[in-house]
Amino acid sequence: MARIGIMGGTFDPIHNGHLMLGRQAYREYGLDAVWYMPSGTPPHKKGQEISPAQDRCAMVALAVNGEEGLSLSEFETRREGTTYTAETLGLLTQEQPKDEFYFIIGADSLYEIENWYHPEKIFVRAKILAAAREYAHLHRTLDGQIAYLGERFGASIQKLHCGMEDISSHEIREAVAAGRDIRRWVPDAVAAYIETHHLYQEKYRE
Repeated sequence: MARIGIMGGTFDPIHNGHLMLGRQAYREYGLDAVWYMPSGTPPHKKGQEISPAQDRCAMVALAVNGEEGLSLSEFETRREGTTYTAETLGLLTQEQPKDEFYFIIGADSLYEIENWYHPEKIFVRAKILAAAREYAHLHRTLDGQIAYLGERFGASIQKLHCGMEDISSHEIREAVAAGRDIRRWVPDAVAAYIETHHLYQEKYRE
């Protein structure tokens, strides 16, 4: 039986914060692998323009190259239609019934997850590793939210103890459009790919 971490997201582009979470999950929970899984057609991005899957996958592959335990999974980008986490985990557990899956998220997502598509199925099909970052403006502490979801859904949620990069993919795209250097936020190979393939250079200009 393998213990596999799943890092989902648009990864448009992948950045150092994403890598930090995957590395910490791999080490802290003794996972056998962490799969970075770019989303195909994510439900929360409907109506928004995102980069082609081939570009997002290529950037993830470059980012995890040489990173122990971390790898690219094209499981979702190969599927057609809207991709939901609950369905993805269902397919994975069918294909690999002996393996144990850990879904890695930021604390912000933990406060939103009960509004996702069939959250009860997510909690049945995977354990949750949530980055231990508190949000002062929220009424419930992270421990409180973990307890609440555990009681409501029977969820198995553990904290992931690591810092969080104060940057988002959206901010990186805007920085590229403005001509600013992004190498402090993304691996050099990813920055070079964005430059070579002229990603984000026009889309976000006023």
